[in-house]
Amino acid sequence: MASHRSVNELKTAEKGQTDVSSFHSTDCNGCALKKGASQTVVGLIFGCYAVCNLIGSLILGRYIVQIGAKFMLVAGLFVSAGCTIMFGLLDRVPSGPAFITLCFIVRSVDAVGFAGAMISSFALTAKIFPDRVATVLGSLEIFTGLGLILGPPVGGWFYQSFGYEVPFMLLGCLLLLMVPFNIYVLPNIEADASKDSFFTLLSHVKVILICYAIFTLSAGLGFLDATFSLFVINKFHLTPGYVGIIMLGLSLPYCLATPLMGYFTDKYPSVRMPFMVVGGLITAIGFWLLGPIPVLNISGPLWLLVLMLGLIGFSLGLTAIPMFPEIITCAYEKGFEEGLSTLGMVSGLFNAIWSLGMFYGPTVGGLITQHLSFEWAATVQGGLAFLAAFFIVVYSFCHKPQQQRAGEDRGPTDESTPLLNE
Repeated sequence: MASHRSVNELKTAEKGQTDVSSFHSTDCNGCALKKGASQTVVGLIFGCYAVCNLIGSLILGRYIVQIGAKFMLVAGLFVSAGCTIMFGLLDRVPSGPAFITLCFIVRSVDAVGFAGAMISSFALTAKIFPDRVATVLGSLEIFTGLGLILGPPVGGWFYQSFGYEVPFMLLGCLLLLMVPFNIYVLPNIEADASKDSFFTLLSHVKVILICYAIFTLSAGLGFLDATFSLFVINKFHLTPGYVGIIMLGLSLPYCLATPLMGYFTDKYPSVRMPFMVVGGLITAIGFWLLGPIPVLNISGPLWLLVLMLGLIGFSLGLTAIPMFPEIITCAYEKGFEEGLSTLGMVSGLFNAIWSLGMFYGPTVGGLITQHLSFEWAATVQGGLAFLAAFFIVVYSFCHKPQQQRAGEDRGPTDESTPLLNE
């Protein structure tokens, strides 16, 4: 009973975190510009979030046992709630250096709190449901998609109706309510600290390839978050409201795909790598036809753009869900101890690589869009996804013969085979 209540609370916490992140990215930009911050400074404010999230993920993931998974989740929610409320008060800060400094501080602290909440929730999920990791994560990602769908429009409605402060106050209070509920519901998990490190985990070639695939996914999402709206408005002359509706083409397929992919990857673990390959190829095609590629010399109608968004959303679920349980399997094959310490490191690594992609995508994608075009930037993102699928295929073909040769070296065994060879 406790495990079922725990995962329900993890779902609620993750939805709240995603709502906050979605609304922050849509509303704080305008506030910062009004307060005298340049577009470059605004970019740095949002970029510092990814950098602090990356650093915090590595540190918190490594020391999750010493800190405590439950305490890390509760503290992360509390910190994120406090930072969300402070965001609502930043509008009262005088323009200039004071406002910019506080923006950097609040965003950085919020990033660390968010990292702690996400790492501990992933680790607790894998600990409580060791045989259904992908299934539970797929269920959690439904709420991530809902947060991405509801965050901007609901936050925008509160902003237009009640002003800048109210939506942040409501979200912050909602997260604060989750703190005592988590303290009551979540179990205390005792574990011993492991001597293993991220470097040992990254010595596995498959883990490196999966990390690169994670990087391509988050880079693609970060790129779309930074450039897609302006591209659609300029090309099709749509209002921001219609752009929000079009973005449902990305979120809805992701929501529908993740639980199904989680079920299949738990029931048939052998399909994890093929799912990543197929998902990477679909992602590549989606980005190549999103623009579409300039060399194709086609106009790219609106229906094609919406269709490609749907393919990308579906492929994200197909690719992302198998990654976390597959890295856990690789860690155990590498000799890592089965326990919370290993799960925390895997979760920290996953979140750190995701943050790296979220920093790279808007930065590099924005530069390519500025100096060339959105079409070429989307082509580059598609190329990154294609390379991830290609490398995984090459690894699978090279690794399979090695396993076969190992089996042949062991040779057949029967009743006449001696147990010990002299």
